[in-house]
Amino acid sequence: MLRAFGSPHRYVQGPGALDQLGELAGGYGKHPLVIADGIVLALLRQRLEASLGPLAGATRFAEFGGECTADEIARLGAEAGAAGADVVIGVGGGKAIDTAKGVRIQLDRPLIIVPTIASNDSPTSRLVVVYTKDHVLHEVRAMPVNPDAVLVDTAVIIGAPERFFVSGVGDALSKKFEAEQCFATGGNNFYKARPPYLALTLADACYAAIRAHAEGALAASRAKQLSEDFERTVEATILLSGLAFENGGLSIAHSMTRGLSTVPELARALHGEQVAFGLLVQLVLEERPAAFVADLVDFYGRMGLPCSLAQLGYPGDPAGVAAQIARHTWERAPYVRALIKPVDEARLERAVLAADALGAGSRAK
Repeated sequence: MLRAFGSPHRYVQGPGALDQLGELAGGYGKHPLVIADGIVLALLRQRLEASLGPLAGATRFAEFGGECTADEIARLGAEAGAAGADVVIGVGGGKAIDTAKGVRIQLDRPLIIVPTIASNDSPTSRLVVVYTKDHVLHEVRAMPVNPDAVLVDTAVIIGAPERFFVSGVGDALSKKFEAEQCFATGGNNFYKARPPYLALTLADACYAAIRAHAEGALAASRAKQLSEDFERTVEATILLSGLAFENGGLSIAHSMTRGLSTVPELARALHGEQVAFGLLVQLVLEERPAAFVADLVDFYGRMGLPCSLAQLGYPGDPAGVAAQIARHTWERAPYVRALIKPVDEARLERAVLAADALGAGSRAK
């Protein structure tokens, strides 16, 4: 069986990374299209124009509507085509970034990603998560290659709300466990090939960096002061996490987002928050030692990650939605069977309730 590995062509991280945008964009085209939401444009447009330098006059700024839907991708793709854009620049959070990727697929143009938050590993990935207008996950598309360049300006990232940063930690934590299960079950990664051993190494490094640096990084985020803990954690949540999942494959933790997003109250949770709870479900199914799970739940509490359906936003009895979550996860997630232990829909439902019970006694700080 073939093994495959993919990654962005260039990754640049640190305070001031945004200043390299013009030089990088000029290597791919002369008429950039910048896709960002109104808030990001209000905050960063002048700096983007300054960085683009001679390209600024030929740059088209397109405002993202707020949800990555098929219609939004088509609308912005048409705008890019009409403007004669020869390089696409996606600036903002995961949804704006994924929409820019969708436009890249539509037009077959080079793509530069500039995240303004570290809420998940979307910046490095070639995947496009498309939702309905009601924020229910609809489909996942894929670019033929990863982004041409990713610029992560940590001086920008640290100014984002704390919740987004914590969500990125939740998304990254699962990659070690999911890659292990995909590898052990003979599953494919997102390049339709077996995961290389390097993917497991990256996933392990991602988890180790999160556990070693995330709490210090959270303190830095609250103080709005850059630190080595913050840099190491952002590298883990964006770069290591992205390389680990795309090359290592996924399992139960990310599968759970399919079912959780069908419950309106839970659909409003951030992706990394859903994945954090999904990881607890996976660890229950793996039959991990109670002490191991308890240690992770304690870490969730210190970081402010949700570890129960109530903390995710569901106000009622978990038994009322566990079956629905399990059913939609089982029916819709392509990697839900990537688990070495036996799993079926009924066992998945029981695991949802067991994970909820484990987390219900904790309190996010």
